[in-house]
Amino acid sequence: MSSKLNHSMSLAKPEANDLSIKQKIAVFLGVVGLFIFVLALFNAEFPNKAIFLTSSLALIAIGTIIFANDLYLTASKGIKNDGVWFKSISSRGILGWIVGIVLTGFYIVLYFYPEYLGLASDGSKNTGLISLFDPLSYMLSGNPASQWFVYGTLYTLAILIFGYKFMLKYRHNRYQQLRTVSVMFFQLGFAYLIPEFMARLNKSPGYNLPYYDLKSMWPLNYYLFDSWSINGFLSSGGLGLLLLIFGVLSIFVVSPILTYKYGKRWYCSWVCGCGGLAETVGDPFRHLSSKKLSAWKIERWLVHTVLVFSILMTTAVVYTYLGNDPNKFWLTRKVLLLGVGLLLTLVFSLVMVFKRKQLAKDARYGAIGYFVIIMVLFLMHYTGATDNIFLIKSSSLRAAYGFYIGSIFSGVVGTGFYPILGNRVWCRFGCPMAAILGFQQRMFSKFRITTNGGQCISCGNCSVYCEMGIDVRAYAQKGENIVRSSCVGCGVCSAVCPRGVLKLENGAMNGRINSNDILLGNDVNLMDLLNKK
Repeated sequence: MSSKLNHSMSLAKPEANDLSIKQKIAVFLGVVGLFIFVLALFNAEFPNKAIFLTSSLALIAIGTIIFANDLYLTASKGIKNDGVWFKSISSRGILGWIVGIVLTGFYIVLYFYPEYLGLASDGSKNTGLISLFDPLSYMLSGNPASQWFVYGTLYTLAILIFGYKFMLKYRHNRYQQLRTVSVMFFQLGFAYLIPEFMARLNKSPGYNLPYYDLKSMWPLNYYLFDSWSINGFLSSGGLGLLLLIFGVLSIFVVSPILTYKYGKRWYCSWVCGCGGLAETVGDPFRHLSSKKLSAWKIERWLVHTVLVFSILMTTAVVYTYLGNDPNKFWLTRKVLLLGVGLLLTLVFSLVMVFKRKQLAKDARYGAIGYFVIIMVLFLMHYTGATDNIFLIKSSSLRAAYGFYIGSIFSGVVGTGFYPILGNRVWCRFGCPMAAILGFQQRMFSKFRITTNGGQCISCGNCSVYCEMGIDVRAYAQKGENIVRSSCVGCGVCSAVCPRGVLKLENGAMNGRINSNDILLGNDVNLMDLLNKK
């Protein structure tokens, strides 16, 4: 197939902004598919909802595929980020703001006012947009559609079709191909189909399994230890107990081992649904992430504050359905608090003794501050006799966390603000799972991004397209390994580097972090340095 060449030398209006005939047809097909959703939203009566739903989803998928094929397969080789700052949607222009507002509005209605989408709350039949998804929901789980089923279907479809587009864009890069296939597989299987089959299984006697995404672990899955979730697992026989054990092992065994070997990228860039949407649908907006020092400071404090909140909230929730009588409960309330306090003390002590040099001064102060706050709260309650934990009702903590963190931050802001703040707002500033994995990655993971400073031409591509706001170029210019808590190991910095300066590696712990500003030939024996690495 012949390649299209952009012969324009214009900086004011590159030809890349113009749509070809095929792309216009593709956009038309996608708009027709979306128009069916709009008709359903206004309670249009379709003679056969299954056919119209299939047509709508198919038109959106086909339109995206045709658009991607014409955009990338007919162009010359290389990653096509041409004209991103000349396109209104990817440069915080009018179209970008419109898309952001529409997405944010849709999420607000979906999360808090699903009745406006047609959700039946009194046992009657669904109407509107949600009723359009009833045939698919009945086929998978045997239940009528909910707002979460509509959300999950559209979420999965977006990852699949934009994942295909992403694979075409990075078709020369094997790493990008593999991790995109991975997030598509885990989203379709573990986050979408398996929970629906679990819901169907609950129609059989003896099963009361929670609607559970198997790849979502605590603290991202903050409801794992809720009483209804625990009771559901325990009342579902051997399968329920197995799933509960798997959930606990994922937290304390599977996650630390995989992070030690591969860094947090095993989850954030290969498995997580939030990361999957950010990498596929959000790829055109990755350059919008703030690279300011102030943004980095806000990121560190905010994401770890959310983590502390999730620890306190989970402890409070578990605390409420335990008792105080040791003759009835082997795990009493005081034993729980003592165990959590000792675990946090052990982790904090080990870090401060063995990894203190890897933490900057303000990071050490922050860690000490958080630790003191948590310990004071634990001691206040452990030595008291109040029914509530930390002087607050656990239900209030749970509701506050679910509303402000789980709904507003993760759902509304995290996704709706893609065209304004970049594609990793939630992962960067709010995800407690990212905070825990980032801590493990910084302290004891083998993962790092190595740099060849002698080849760096300071083009800045790596920093521009880092979705986590890391100034990758600053490390590359010094030839310094990149070991950052926030790095999700997406590898795009390496993919867009024209000189092959950056490389994702898993190696020995020795020499992993080298924070020297500049190495001069008369300051160090270069042969010794190379041998040590």
